[in-house]
Amino acid sequence: MNRLAHESSPYLRQHRDNPVDWWPWCDEAFAEAKRRSVPVLLSVGYSACHWCHVMAHESFEDAEVAEVMNRLFVNVKVDREERPDVDSIYMDAVQAMTGRGGWPMTVFLTPDAQPFFGGTYYPKATFLQLMNAVDDAWRNRRADIDNNVEALVENIGRTSQISTNPSLPPIDVFAAAVKQYDSTFDEQWGGFGNAPKFPSTMALEVLLRSYLNDESARSRQIITTSLDAMASGGMYDHLGGGFARYSVDEKWLVPHFEKMLYDQALLVRPYLHASLALREPRWRQVVEETIAYVLRDMRSPEGAFYSAEDADSLDETGHSHEGHFYVFTPEQVRRIVPEHLVELALDWYEITEGGNFEGKSIPCRLSHRGSLLRNDDVETIRQLLLAARNTRHRPGLDDKVITEWNALMIASIAEAAAAFSNDEWALAAQRAGDFVSTTMRRGDGRWLRTWHHDATPKHLAMAADLANLVDAFARLYELSGVARWVTLAREAADQLIAHHWDAAEGGLFTTPDDGERLIVRQKDLIDNATPSANSVAAVALQRLAALTGDTRYAEHADAIFKLLARIVVSAPTAFPHLLCGLHLRHVGATEVAVTGKRGDLVRFLQSQWLPTMVLAWGEQFDTPLFVDRQPGLAYVCRQYACQAPASTREELVASLRTALSGA
Repeated sequence: MNRLAHESSPYLRQHRDNPVDWWPWCDEAFAEAKRRSVPVLLSVGYSACHWCHVMAHESFEDAEVAEVMNRLFVNVKVDREERPDVDSIYMDAVQAMTGRGGWPMTVFLTPDAQPFFGGTYYPKATFLQLMNAVDDAWRNRRADIDNNVEALVENIGRTSQISTNPSLPPIDVFAAAVKQYDSTFDEQWGGFGNAPKFPSTMALEVLLRSYLNDESARSRQIITTSLDAMASGGMYDHLGGGFARYSVDEKWLVPHFEKMLYDQALLVRPYLHASLALREPRWRQVVEETIAYVLRDMRSPEGAFYSAEDADSLDETGHSHEGHFYVFTPEQVRRIVPEHLVELALDWYEITEGGNFEGKSIPCRLSHRGSLLRNDDVETIRQLLLAARNTRHRPGLDDKVITEWNALMIASIAEAAAAFSNDEWALAAQRAGDFVSTTMRRGDGRWLRTWHHDATPKHLAMAADLANLVDAFARLYELSGVARWVTLAREAADQLIAHHWDAAEGGLFTTPDDGERLIVRQKDLIDNATPSANSVAAVALQRLAALTGDTRYAEHADAIFKLLARIVVSAPTAFPHLLCGLHLRHVGATEVAVTGKRGDLVRFLQSQWLPTMVLAWGEQFDTPLFVDRQPGLAYVCRQYACQAPASTREELVASLRTALSGA
């Protein structure tokens, strides 16, 4: 019996009609494996994953494969986005066994949930052979399996065994990371390393902070080359805005076409910060188009943000192809665009007879990097091609709402709305904040991990959910001046510390202390596609401490730095978001309070990118920043020791220069 029809995950529901007797992750599945004395076959994926769809079609929809799966195993399907705690444990095991990871992930477990063999995608014939070999080992070579289990469980528990250090990591590791990024920088195409290429947004954030410190020409070159190249290739959607997950080549030309919410949130940040710090309007256009894409295509009627769009879509004959939605031929362009604009359209978007992807063309600007700003004719072409594209079958939409990713997007939109004085974005960010502060919460105040419009949420928030909520709510306050956002930030921070904190060594466990007991309780430490829970907390708790004056939050941030001190020194580029927090810790926060009706000063402060500044204004709350203040002035402070209040922009600029210089 397949048990996935009523699950909250759209990915699990995609498999509800498989002939496989799927179980969701639950105690009952492992009890059934014990009763039958068979292994558990764990399959982990996500809805936008191309190779997950391939394996589903080749194997999970196939009666021959399903018969073997059902006879030899208890089969469990997991959405990695809904259960990152489960995914992380078994991904660590697969990487230990094979030296690599990815999705779909296929892992064989004992009935006690301990892994003993695994990999990623398997073609049908290989998968059938593998299952029979695993069954033979289970029945006839159990001692070998037991030895494998012992080694793997020790390996996947390593993040919970790191011991703290008495001192903070030195600021030198920040400079060491900058040097390493310089050494791996692709001089021609930007980014770091070779294909496949991921956006490395957090690395660019490190380099942007470095540039603010010394205005290095080299840092500017790396930032400029990388941002221009990413926004010129096919990884960027030149018609509809937004970015695909990564590029399979070194030029950023051919993406894996899935579009993830977290990538939009994280890519907005370096483009926004660089547009402010380096004064480049073409990057502002990328910010505007990316946010427009999210608000248009990934926003729920309730104002929350959906998770992802698939890589695959249906063609006119009903067959599914990766990237079909996004590509054009010259003949298609000629049918869409007025004759006098056809040659301009083909040239601008580099659409050719030979194509650049399976005989068709992904619109791009590779031959004109850095030339993204469109004139009126090109804008007309873009709108015509976009309207025509929208008549095609859209890629599948994963319409579940994830707290962590929504918080990432809220923080990014809030910061962009403040910087560009965009009221539409400000309302969208606050509406999404309202959603996660109410609908994504249980009656007892505990936050939840995921939500879907026709299912009951059941998974408590992970550390990454809460850490990102702290950041999102604080930035909503800095955007709006509405004090309840600070209250919510404190509630999220207090819940994070109460239920995830390691009192012995410091740092945050991924799962809450009253959550499901898995075979190990890990800590999310390394910055990967998204910043780790501990990295986000190290930044967000410092900023919340600076806003509120509550030193508890800063002390917990310090404990995270100390926990990671040794491994950050040995591998700084594995922790780019943490390095941004470490930069803030060593440089120190600059606190600014604006009192009374001084919107002109608030708007000026919001229009600058000052990553070590926190801003208090609008409704007052319990903080030293509002004690004994006169109305209509700006107070620039460090550790709440303030300079003479500023009443004009010129005075404010002078005070900021003094504070930011550390004088």
